[in-house]
Amino acid sequence: MVAVGEVAPDFELMANDRTIVRLSESIGNRVVLAFYPAAFTGVCTKEMCTFTDSMTRLEVAEAEIFGISVDSIFANAAFSDANELGFPLLSDTNREATEAYGIAIPFVMPGYIASQRAIFVIDPNGIIGYSWVADNPGQEPDYDAVIAYCES
Repeated sequence: MVAVGEVAPDFELMANDRTIVRLSESIGNRVVLAFYPAAFTGVCTKEMCTFTDSMTRLEVAEAEIFGISVDSIFANAAFSDANELGFPLLSDTNREATEAYGIAIPFVMPGYIASQRAIFVIDPNGIIGYSWVADNPGQEPDYDAVIAYCES
């Protein structure tokens, strides 16, 4: 698993609006990566909606946020539309980012690999400055701590 102080692994993923997002293109800003196991599940919905509700604070802190899951762009688009999410959801269907960040977990079905719920905040120099990984998929992050870190 990646750790605070390490260079954030770059990735190139498709967003729910079908644009390509490269982490390296956001370097220079703080970037919050919110990995979540699956669209339309209770805790994932609450997490993504809570971050949407915090968009003003994140924008003032000049922080971008991306939700990342192994779900397809179609599932992520429907999830975003249904919950009026205020930031891109990225599809990691090949699990490249999930594996690069060391957070792949077996999830629900035998042989199915998803992303563990995790938050990484990348500083403007591309270094991981904040890291939190859930002990289990039902655990939520400390939203205030994530946002406070971005504001510091």
